[in-house]
Amino acid sequence: METFTFAQNFALIALNAQDSLHMPTVKKIAVRCMAAAAILECYMDHGFVMQGEQLTFDRTHLNRSGLPQHQRAVLECILGKKASVQNTLPHFLEQVAHFSSRKLKTIERSFTDYLKAHDVLEEIPNLLGCDMNYVTAEVSMREYRSDESLYARLTEGLRAEILEDGAVTDEMLLMLWLLRESSCLFDLFSEEEVHQVASRMNEIYYENALAKQLFVVEIHNSWEFFAKNFLKAKKQTFTTPVGIGVNFSFPFLERSQSIFIDVEAWFEGKENRLHDVTARLEKYGHHYTILREGTVPLIKIDNILYEAVPTIFQSKVPVQGMRLRRYPQAILK
Repeated sequence: METFTFAQNFALIALNAQDSLHMPTVKKIAVRCMAAAAILECYMDHGFVMQGEQLTFDRTHLNRSGLPQHQRAVLECILGKKASVQNTLPHFLEQVAHFSSRKLKTIERSFTDYLKAHDVLEEIPNLLGCDMNYVTAEVSMREYRSDESLYARLTEGLRAEILEDGAVTDEMLLMLWLLRESSCLFDLFSEEEVHQVASRMNEIYYENALAKQLFVVEIHNSWEFFAKNFLKAKKQTFTTPVGIGVNFSFPFLERSQSIFIDVEAWFEGKENRLHDVTARLEKYGHHYTILREGTVPLIKIDNILYEAVPTIFQSKVPVQGMRLRRYPQAILK
């Protein structure tokens, strides 16, 4: 399989299960972080002229051969009509919080066109389309699905390196910050493990010069978070042995929906209820693996884990079914 760049690997994690047709708040945040990943990738590739902490980039650099399209798209957004820009790395990263929806769409396409052309990203019917209310309303929705084997390799590798003791590479340090800013931490780690990750970030912060620049940077657009009520405040304060506190904000964004699938086999046993659920998934083109059977099955659907919980939907007439409820990936061993 082809090797992808640092920013493209992050995009495969951030885009999985995202709405592919529209730009809801949760995807805006993911694409802003993809833009930040492109800036960090350019930084690692020595694409900026460096003088101390000052980085310079001018329009002539856009013409150099081999510049990835996603880097070009992001750098053009930063340049605007200017011939050159100069500032610190944190300042460049903070600019992505102010990119317009039009710019974000351009950046999204610069990533997705390449990834789809290389068969590691595809558009499929949105899982929410399996929900009883959406099926009956015949609403058409689409979402991204990352290549399953590549997604598993990327996420399992990140989990192993982040949770293990020892030194981390600069690339892993940058990826850790991107996972924090995009809220993808909660896709890869349980709530208990997030505390471990936070503690590890604190240790890295005081041992690594790059971390000192990066970990205090936040690229959230506060209006998007609070106006849309997507932010469930998750803040944690870390105190050093010398008493200096550093705040790290871990925004929690629910990237998946709760899906209710009505079943006809309620009284015919749990196996038949599960069959009704998988039949609906197959009908709408979703990839699934049953990891646990029983009264509350565990199913991996398009790279994300769900419990299928027997539920009665209270309407004018009670409807029996199974509710797909997000399950913390890190709990599965």
